[in-house]
Amino acid sequence: MLTRIRNALRASHEVVNIPSSKLKINVAKVLKSEGYIKNFRIISDGQHRYIRIFLKYDKEGSPVIEGLKRVSKPSCRVYVGRDRLPRVLNGYGITIVSTPKGLMTDNEARKAGVGGEILCSVW
Repeated sequence: MLTRIRNALRASHEVVNIPSSKLKINVAKVLKSEGYIKNFRIISDGQHRYIRIFLKYDKEGSPVIEGLKRVSKPSCRVYVGRDRLPRVLNGYGITIVSTPKGLMTDNEARKAGVGGEILCSVW
């Protein structure tokens, strides 16, 4: 998902379609609530479901998302406690964390007092 978004931003596309899953839908919800994407929709062609993400650009035409980095990978999962949640660029970006209370940003996880698996960083 992150690679498709990154490639679409580099090619200056307005929308990108991504195969749907519950985790990807929740990541899209976090990105929308934090203002990194315009909107997203779940579309279906009969057999498959897709997430259509509408990318966001500023007035000069440069993308709002400057960088996306996958932190936890299938080969090396990264878990942190509530006291060790990282800050991205001193609070300029966000870290998306999978917690027992659902997917949330690092700031929300600090307020809720929970840790979890660090999925990615966005700035």
